[in-house]
Amino acid sequence: MSTNLRNIGLIAHGGAGKTSLAEAILFKSGVITRQGKVEEGNTAMDFEPEEIKRQSSMGTSFHQYPWKKHEIYIMDTPGDQNFFADTRSCLQGADACVVLIDAVDGVKVQTQQAWDLADELLLPKVIFINKLDRERSDFQRTVDDAAASFESKLLLLQLPIGKEDEFKGVVDILNKKAYVYENGQAKPTDIPADLADTVESEHEALIENVAEADDKLLERYLEGESLSDEEIRNALRTGTINRVFTPVLCGCATKNIGVDLLMDFINECMPAPEDCPPRKGINPATKEAIVREPKADAPFSGLVIKTISDPYAGRLNVIRVFSGKLSADSNCYNASTQAKERFGYLLQLRGKEQKQLPQVGPGAIIAVAKLKETSTGNSLCDESAKIIFDVVEIPNPLISFAVMPVSRGDEEKIIGALARLVEEDQSLKVDRNQDTKDILLSGMGQIHIESAVDKMKRKYNVNVTLKTPKVPYRETIKKKVRVQGRHKKQTGGHGQFGDCWVVFEPLERSSGFEFVDAIVGGVVPKTYIPAVEKGILEASARGALAGFPTVDFRATLDFGSYHTVDSSEMAFKIAGSLAYKKAMEEAQPTLLEPVMKIAITVPEDATGDIMGDLNSRRGRVLGMDSKGKNQVVEAHVPLAEILTYAPDLNSMTGGRGVYTMEFSHYDEVPAHLASKVIEAAKADEE
Repeated sequence: MSTNLRNIGLIAHGGAGKTSLAEAILFKSGVITRQGKVEEGNTAMDFEPEEIKRQSSMGTSFHQYPWKKHEIYIMDTPGDQNFFADTRSCLQGADACVVLIDAVDGVKVQTQQAWDLADELLLPKVIFINKLDRERSDFQRTVDDAAASFESKLLLLQLPIGKEDEFKGVVDILNKKAYVYENGQAKPTDIPADLADTVESEHEALIENVAEADDKLLERYLEGESLSDEEIRNALRTGTINRVFTPVLCGCATKNIGVDLLMDFINECMPAPEDCPPRKGINPATKEAIVREPKADAPFSGLVIKTISDPYAGRLNVIRVFSGKLSADSNCYNASTQAKERFGYLLQLRGKEQKQLPQVGPGAIIAVAKLKETSTGNSLCDESAKIIFDVVEIPNPLISFAVMPVSRGDEEKIIGALARLVEEDQSLKVDRNQDTKDILLSGMGQIHIESAVDKMKRKYNVNVTLKTPKVPYRETIKKKVRVQGRHKKQTGGHGQFGDCWVVFEPLERSSGFEFVDAIVGGVVPKTYIPAVEKGILEASARGALAGFPTVDFRATLDFGSYHTVDSSEMAFKIAGSLAYKKAMEEAQPTLLEPVMKIAITVPEDATGDIMGDLNSRRGRVLGMDSKGKNQVVEAHVPLAEILTYAPDLNSMTGGRGVYTMEFSHYDEVPAHLASKVIEAAKADEE
């Protein structure tokens, strides 16, 4: 029954304890017999070799557990900016979130990003303050930090018993009950005397805030009527699901303190699929907005939230079912690619294990193999009831590396392996730079790229090295000139003759190349004019200064002459290229560099360092904006200065800064730097 089904995403900054919490939940519910540890590399959710090596989640993993007659799907999402695109994609399959906050470090930048994503997807949330057993952990400071960071009313449901290494249990404020834990087992106890007054005042505040979720209840409460336990519980559930407030729980995942109470809360107060609003999409034929109700008797529809590529098992597509039923050995329609698909087994993902299922309904997250034309973000449905769901945007890559083969002749193997990696991870991009001939692998950060290369070696036996890519400089001209391109060659028989006069003049940035035919009176026959243009274009692909393409100029052919016998298209093409080369001697060629627009989100105390660093990188700050307790600094910075910005930002902010970046425009390189670039390009050539 979907009434007893829950779909929960665990979200937070990396290191807050999501994987440890998932491990504690699976152990508590009896799904696993031993509670593993991230440091020992033996958890159920972090099983990829790259994750074990770095002790950090690099992709979302899925599991299920039974708890008190409920079936709960959990997804353990990455909290590192390098892999956050996977969190963005997979969280579309969740109905609610548990937001973990480390009681030592408080709310970090990626926690804020995860929170904003949950808001974007309209997901109800509960906060779990974790690691209360650690030195320098502080419950109240963490609650205050969360209240300052998030635009939501926080609802305190629990208080910790003891601090740091003496943390041993929690007080349930709503029911005025206390529990201490021994070896992960809860034992009821009296509320500690030093907490009694706090519990009383917090209980009063809690009842009032819960009542606000229901107007009739609030009216009765304000008139002095007492509310029944059931009314309060119902209002707590309603307020949580409708995002009126965000409840706050606490505990320690590694010691299994408070984990059972969180599991009870998920059952009682988090939404079942049918409590969620209908999923929005469009009819691909009419482009009209339509919705799918989360009902078992509705037509089947679902979204591919993740693709797992395996060299042996092939490709697995992870699907969240939104409506209707899906059975093994059946057909479906991919509305995004307009392809009919057939599949065999339905697989329930349980960490690295899989379990076959005969049929699933709304709320299920399952994997199917061997769909031929289906990838992450695609909408699957009944062919008779087509829908394409709205999906979140995958962010643009931030950093690129040139991928170099270790062995000669491996280029085709590299391209094939990279294509499989991109299928699995849409935030990776592969490109070949036409100017530098580099194969470029772009991603969200250096760790992202390095882990992709590790995976390529492990899965596909392809060895590569990474190097910082060359900057795609351009060249242009600053002065208007008129030159003659004349090609005359006399050999036995027909000679070659082409003669053209061309005006070269600079254009505005990003205008590209423009060719104007201004020939009057047929001094150059029409059949030869395209050859002049072609000659100029081909010659401009290698600029006069450093061999970079010349852009943003106009070439106007205004005069010339021809020979009735010796002229040909080839002769005029050569004449055009000679005109270009002659013009470059006189037209003040100059070097252009790509400038990126960057938006850096950092805590307020780091903005001074960021501004100073941007100035040292020839950056131009465009403005600053507040976002919660963070500042967003926007700037234009030359690409050459931020090719490897991610690790630098990490070290400047202690891992608390994130950034996005996109190409903005080309700009002139300062003369003292241009000479260095030109020298380096000539040295490379030699």
